[in-house]
Amino acid sequence: MQSNELIPTITAELPAVEELAAKLNGQLIRPGDAAYEEARRLWNGRIDKYPALIARCRTTQDVVLAVNFARDHHLTVAIRGGAHNTNGFASANDGLVIDLSAMKGVQVDPTTRIARAEPGVKIGEFIRATQQYGLIAPTGICSDTGISGSTLGGGIGWLMGKHGLAIDNALSFELVTADGRLLKASAAENADLFWGLRGGGGNFGIVTAFEYQLHPLGQVLAGMVIHPLARAKEVLDFYRDFGRTIPDDMGAEAFLATVPEVGPAVIIMAGYFGDDLAEGERLLAPLRRFGPPLVDLIQPIAYPDFVSMLDPLAPVGRHYHESAYSVKQFSDEALATLIARAEQMTSPFSVTIIHHIHGAATRIAPEATAFALREPHYIVIHTAAWEEGPAEPHIAWGRASYAAMQPFASPGLYVNFIMGETEEAVRASYRTNYDRLAALKRKYDPTNFFRLNQNIKPAVKV
Repeated sequence: MQSNELIPTITAELPAVEELAAKLNGQLIRPGDAAYEEARRLWNGRIDKYPALIARCRTTQDVVLAVNFARDHHLTVAIRGGAHNTNGFASANDGLVIDLSAMKGVQVDPTTRIARAEPGVKIGEFIRATQQYGLIAPTGICSDTGISGSTLGGGIGWLMGKHGLAIDNALSFELVTADGRLLKASAAENADLFWGLRGGGGNFGIVTAFEYQLHPLGQVLAGMVIHPLARAKEVLDFYRDFGRTIPDDMGAEAFLATVPEVGPAVIIMAGYFGDDLAEGERLLAPLRRFGPPLVDLIQPIAYPDFVSMLDPLAPVGRHYHESAYSVKQFSDEALATLIARAEQMTSPFSVTIIHHIHGAATRIAPEATAFALREPHYIVIHTAAWEEGPAEPHIAWGRASYAAMQPFASPGLYVNFIMGETEEAVRASYRTNYDRLAALKRKYDPTNFFRLNQNIKPAVKV
């Protein structure tokens, strides 16, 4: 239960709490309310926090009210969008959670090919809304992830080879700042903020609307092939060579996981996202022939159905701990170490994930947006996952795997995968962009009001 002295402070200021509840279009949820237990839970079941208040917002004005209340009453603020961040930044003990999950609007203009989405929308929901018109914008990898946190960190995904990251297709943001102002950021308006929001995370305010440029996309040729883990060396050797040659119209990722009715396995999930599925068949043929695989699920498929294929790997409520790093290119020794660590997994729910950053996403200048990691590279994530029992063996496996792979790691990691609040890791991610971001933080959030994130500290005035 809660033990922090902030709880009595909230109780003492009960009239102010009641006033906030009366003004919200949404719902103010308090400890003891019937909705509280469900509302405080996050995607990662390992996170077990007890906020003093949860403001479930429905409008931008609700967000303004919640920000002003938290600032006036000196409450720590956590922002909940999709609540998918492993760190648990979407909640705070004894603080105010500004919950955006009910803000689900998506508007699509098929003529201008522009979509406007609110921050509670999840990737799967956004994709299904735009695909009604045969259109798409690059998003993250999993359908259950929120668009908000994914986009603000950069937005790596299946279409990054062809269209770049989510931020490379963002046209504007509407956001509420720490002082309660509502601003629009675009190339023509508050351009400095527009630069920082494209990769700078939740450091500058609460985004209440995103505008994306859309692109045509029909049926895709995509799916996965599955091999036994016993053949991991030859499969990952193939994956390494295959990834070096794929065109922008394709994407391929690898997973070392336990598959029901197969057991420990290597999965290569791949897709062709171009206009000519016959050309896709030709490009994917080497992947489908190699082995051959135990299972071949590659087929013509609707893009939303392809993205949702990963959902069973990461269900809501399971316990998760992630250890992640970047790798420029895999040596034979690196792959051998990666496989050896996968063989030591302590849970059938754990997985090692390899994301491949390539194509259009790597041809944008590092200083063009806050996201600086524009060179071709891989992101490796050791996700320890379990449902019951002590956490220590599983977390120890993830940390040992991370340590074993450090001789092969390269500096800088996509901010959405940085665990904890390590300033050194955040600086390494933003590289030479960090000082500019710190100055921007000082301008828009000088007190570091928005600090439950991969935090950029406000620059100190000289």
